Amino acid sequence: MAEVTGSGQSLDGQRGRRSIAMPAGEPSPATTDPAAVLGSEAAALPATGLMPLGRGLLRELRLWFESLNPAWIGLGFVFVALTVYVLSNGERRNTYNHFVWQAEAFLDGRFLITWPVDEGPVTNAHFNDIFRPPDRPRLALLPFAPLPAVLLLPFVLVFGVATNAAMLAAVLGAINVGLAWRLTIRLTSNRWVALLATAFYGFGTVAWYAAMLGSTWFLAHVVASTFLILAITAALDGERASARRATTTQDQGPTQGGLRALVGLPSAGDLRRGIDWRALIDGRQLLAGLLLGFAALAREEVLIAAPFFVFVGGGGTLARRAFSAGIGASLMLGVLFAYNLASSGAILNPVYEHLYHTEYVPRPELRHTEWNRIDPRYMPQNFRIMLTWPPEFRPECGLDLFNRDCALLRPDPLGMSVLLTSPAYLLAVPLVWRAWRRRIVLGATLAVLGTAGLLMMHFSQGWVQFGYRFSNSFAPFALVLVTLALARLGIRPLTVGLVIASIAINAWGVWWGIQLGW
Repeated sequence: MAEVTGSGQSLDGQRGRRSIAMPAGEPSPATTDPAAVLGSEAAALPATGLMPLGRGLLRELRLWFESLNPAWIGLGFVFVALTVYVLSNGERRNTYNHFVWQAEAFLDGRFLITWPVDEGPVTNAHFNDIFRPPDRPRLALLPFAPLPAVLLLPFVLVFGVATNAAMLAAVLGAINVGLAWRLTIRLTSNRWVALLATAFYGFGTVAWYAAMLGSTWFLAHVVASTFLILAITAALDGERASARRATTTQDQGPTQGGLRALVGLPSAGDLRRGIDWRALIDGRQLLAGLLLGFAALAREEVLIAAPFFVFVGGGGTLARRAFSAGIGASLMLGVLFAYNLASSGAILNPVYEHLYHTEYVPRPELRHTEWNRIDPRYMPQNFRIMLTWPPEFRPECGLDLFNRDCALLRPDPLGMSVLLTSPAYLLAVPLVWRAWRRRIVLGATLAVLGTAGLLMMHFSQGWVQFGYRFSNSFAPFALVLVTLALARLGIRPLTVGLVIASIAINAWGVWWGIQLGW
């Protein structure tokens, strides 16, 4: 199914060439099978999405799964993920709970938290990520965006600073897995592909580690992921709605075409008559931009993923998609700037700049204080950490992988390569190589590369973590690519094996994180 502009052209700019079509709600096989998504580049899959149905109980189970309401499958994912996330970290320490103290300050009518508190059942004197204004004794400013603290407000109102923010991370992280299922079934009508892709996101990426741990930095990643997945899903729903409207318009007769119509720029006649600004805004794409902005209220760097919403979403043209999503995101960006200004007196929170020069440096050889806090010169070393950094290797320990005192392999607290911890990400590489001209592939790729590029310029890549926690900021967009890649390749030993390997490696990392008290 090709989305058509007023000129009758596809979004690839060629008349009659098939473009990406994204379903809304329960997908239609006519518009969401791999051939519809990737054209002739897709591999043909059996109608069941797996292999011949077989006989007996296996056949009945497959038919039962394909007859289920997708909402029930999503709820099943939430239940399974919540069980895994909670049980994998039974102790659930609440040591680093900056957002609880921030919520407590909000309820008390302050932006600055009470600090240091070194007596009583809940203390915070051990916090490092703070700035203490010289004229405000016993108070401190945090560097973090406020949305996680806002979500904690009702719990802090009831339980005070004893609120366990890590439990919120586990619950919200489990909901994210259900939302990931809701996202993937909009990318493919093949339920088995959606099932495999969702399992990969929930248990084969560091989304698991972040949700089960739930300390300050990881809670922020979980919250941002919630709104990123919702934003992407809203854009996909808008895409389908726009495609339906475009088809109806095309059936009514030809209209003016050309590059202006493709991009969505107003014509000379439009300018003479006056532009109807309301016609430039697509409601679903506005919602997608708002949700992206909400994600930025937890992790600011996710705004770099905005190109996705230029190429994918409601509106029918590049300009209308960009304008609609931009309005929504800008509203939330204004909220963030207003919060920073009210809390710190600056549009950009100054605490991280302070910490850059004062905080503990675990690997001094990786810090260059003569550089800026965000500096392209950090990219080579951070590129190595993100893509090639190995676990600690001690061959003298033999083949034991779970001996706390001496193990052959143990996660490096600095981090590990995303390709080692989640090897199923490799499935996206040939997809991008072959189908980068497709709008959804190009948009998701730019979102991943842009966000990762900004993070690699940051002076720190995290400390005391399994894997590469910053990958949570682009994982929802990478999930889009992995899902499309799985739809193209199908359910086969390679794809299933890479997902299973990803899950096993992340289970190993979660175990080590708990054992080492990270």
